[in-house]
Amino acid sequence: MSYISYCKIVVSIAVLCLLGFACTSPSQQQVSTDKALAKQGKPKNIAYTDTSFKVIHVFVALCDNKYQGIVPVPPKIGNGQDPDNNLYWGCDNGVRTYFKKSKDWQLVKTQKVSRMILERLVFKHRTKKVYLVADAWDGQSIEKTTTDFLYSNSGQLKDTIHYNKQIIGIDGNAQLLAYIGHDGLMDFQLSNSFKNADGKTRDCIILACISKKYFTGFVDQAKANPLIWTTGLMCPEAYTLHDAITGYINQETNESIRNRGVLAYNKYQKCGIKAAQGLLVSGR
Repeated sequence: MSYISYCKIVVSIAVLCLLGFACTSPSQQQVSTDKALAKQGKPKNIAYTDTSFKVIHVFVALCDNKYQGIVPVPPKIGNGQDPDNNLYWGCDNGVRTYFKKSKDWQLVKTQKVSRMILERLVFKHRTKKVYLVADAWDGQSIEKTTTDFLYSNSGQLKDTIHYNKQIIGIDGNAQLLAYIGHDGLMDFQLSNSFKNADGKTRDCIILACISKKYFTGFVDQAKANPLIWTTGLMCPEAYTLHDAITGYINQETNESIRNRGVLAYNKYQKCGIKAAQGLLVSGR
């Protein structure tokens, strides 16, 4: 089957998500995670602030049939070690492809970071002073993806990258943090402390199944501000994030940002506005 055919299967997968087959509850299926990949010492903390521009940092846990608690998708788009063909990255509505096609964003840098972060993209907004950094995490490393996302929300993890002569603050140095992928907290428990470390409130978007229920305690510890998270099963593709970010960049209210996400989700999923409003919520 061709790559295009695989990407078109996304429509069928979206239907499965809505029917409740994309994610499985812990009582239905437990997955074994690679604990060695999840272990870490004290998080890196390189604080950096530049108020002349904003930074959005997106954590994408690549879809992975083998290492995540999901009902398997077609093998080519469910290989968590292959970002080019992955459902949440290389397919038509994956983060890399969708943002590269966007008229609002320009891709300015691509790099491989580590054996866990398989690809990092740096986008620059075409009209606003905003950078977006998107990381494609190996699907096997979903536990580490989740802990780094939460450490970043708490301000315990901070780092910087460089683009030309520009220093860009990522992780906890970013103003908005987003997570896309399977809700790994349905499969594993975290004993880490994500207590806020610096008194700053960071905005976050969590596009994963039932993310409000599973992430609430950790988001509360981090004192983060959830712009959008979910109450049920969903398909975490890039259009919801893209349109919500547009509202964020325009300094719209939390409700307006959420409504943009709702409209985008309904446009692609055809689930009805009321269903999308019930699924995507803002605040606590």
